[in-house]
Amino acid sequence: MAEAQAETEKLPKPKYFEDQFDDEEVLFVFHRHPIVMRKGLVFGLLGPLVGIIPAAIRPELGFGYFFGGLAAGVILGFLVFAPSWIGWHFSVFIITDQRFIQITQKGLFHRAVADLGLQQIQSVNYEVSGLQETLLGFGTIKMQTYVGDLVIHDVHHPAKIQKKILGILREEGVAASSYPATNQPPQITHEETETEEA
Repeated sequence: MAEAQAETEKLPKPKYFEDQFDDEEVLFVFHRHPIVMRKGLVFGLLGPLVGIIPAAIRPELGFGYFFGGLAAGVILGFLVFAPSWIGWHFSVFIITDQRFIQITQKGLFHRAVADLGLQQIQSVNYEVSGLQETLLGFGTIKMQTYVGDLVIHDVHHPAKIQKKILGILREEGVAASSYPATNQPPQITHEETETEEA
């Protein structure tokens, strides 16, 4: 039994992403809200419409011409929508027990990775602004770090994501706070200082 346990310990742990360290554990993964695909979806839905235009102009060609154009339009719409879907699906935010990784995929051939140690995170805030964000349940996560601010737009359920991130940071021993979603930390007033002195 001890031999079987030793063999299992020797097996490499499965990796959830390419740059994961051997001793690193993935704790949380999230995506942006699907609303980021809206432009690709709108233009993709125009594909079938463009496909049936020739049959609408010359109806005497028959139903075969109509359905052929419709099929070509659906394929065109899919090709137009695909880059938006790829950009959304492969853009992920990963929190491990050591770091925060932002992988951003733009189209087919552009990929950017930002890597931030958990100890560098000072505060995690969120902001939901406007009717569309309120109704559809997305917003902006703002992280203050020692190397600058990290802003993540169009995050699905930002309040839940912020709470989860702060929970992970607390479990990992990082003292991050959740100031209100502004660029300034809370100010100590003159009255509060007098109360503390008394």
